[in-house]
Amino acid sequence: MTVEQWGVRVPVRQGEETRQALIGEGALDITLKVLHDGDGLVFPVLEARTGTARYVFEEQPGRVELPRHEQVGGIAIMQENDPGGAAKILASRPSLHTVLFPTSEVSGEYRTRTYAVLAGTDTTRTEVIEHGHRFAVDLAGAYFSARLSTERQRVYEQMREGELVLDMFAGVGPFAITLAPRAVLVVAADLNPQAILLMIENIRKNRAANVIPLLADARRLEKILPWKFNRIIMNLPLAGTEFLPEAFRLVRPGGTIHFYSLVSQKGEHLARIRGLGGAEVTEREVRSYSPGQWHAVYDIVVG
Repeated sequence: MTVEQWGVRVPVRQGEETRQALIGEGALDITLKVLHDGDGLVFPVLEARTGTARYVFEEQPGRVELPRHEQVGGIAIMQENDPGGAAKILASRPSLHTVLFPTSEVSGEYRTRTYAVLAGTDTTRTEVIEHGHRFAVDLAGAYFSARLSTERQRVYEQMREGELVLDMFAGVGPFAITLAPRAVLVVAADLNPQAILLMIENIRKNRAANVIPLLADARRLEKILPWKFNRIIMNLPLAGTEFLPEAFRLVRPGGTIHFYSLVSQKGEHLARIRGLGGAEVTEREVRSYSPGQWHAVYDIVVG
């Protein structure tokens, strides 16, 4: 039986890396077969994203229909409180050790949420493998989004060698550590002490010696740091707008700010960005978030 679904097409040589990244994000539709398309492979994904198109896939034979969920390392996060479905998910993949259900929204100054364990080991901690990097993650202790894996690679590919980089809301360090190989120095700041402890672990794990972890409020970075930066990452989707003036004061002329935000209309922040000095602004949708709302990134070149 065939099904029309969203797909991501990549060259054959990138197939295994892409498959692992999509599994890590919980984005791969495992009920469908990978499509061989000439010199490329098309991976079925659960929702539209940058670079996706509609393809016709074959269903996997004998696949058990699983409830909707997102996979982060060895943890599956369900959208419904369904212990029976959780048991099916846990049994579907040897790599899984825990199935969680979120009992709160992401909230508070530390951007954390609470979970109930529906199946498997009683933990919210796991390890995520992403494009050759390994990240220790505690979903209840510090914010982490596997769905930004593609974004981290996109920003890395835009970088030039020797850039000075600031990640204003670094979490456990996935952006900072991904960008480190092309940077002369990355300052990775966060207000959450648990995030900083996990980041230090991840810096060691990935041997990212040029990443400086900094426990600090983003409002005070201008007074703490002696540098202006070539590139600034602002991944605080619910409240990042209020920190834009700080980012503009910390970026060098001609530098770039990558500002991530939840929006409900195109161009929602353009006027404010241009008023602060954004000379060139490109807005793109990263992923859908809820009906009428999506996760957007504004790539801002500062005048």
